[in-house]
Amino acid sequence: MTFDRHLAEIAREFPHWTIWRSDAGRWWATRHHPLNAEQRDAGCAMTIDADDPEGLRDQLRDQQRRTGPVEPEPP
Repeated sequence: MTFDRHLAEIAREFPHWTIWRSDAGRWWATRHHPLNAEQRDAGCAMTIDADDPEGLRDQLRDQQRRTGPVEPEPP
C-alpha cells in the first residue's frame, strides 16, 4: 500500500486527528482539540508517534479507549 493511501485510510478512521509522516519516516498524529483535565488524567496525549502505520493505528486505538469512541466537541 502506498504512503498516501495509508495516510488517507488512517485519517478517515480517526477524523479527530491530523495524521502525517515526517521526513525521517516516523508516523505522527495530533488531536484537533485540546485535552481537558479528565482526558489528561486518563493518560491521553495531544500528539503520538510510531515507526509505521500499524503502530500508529495501535496507539490511536489506545487513545480512543482512554477517551471513548467519539471525541467530545469543545464547548
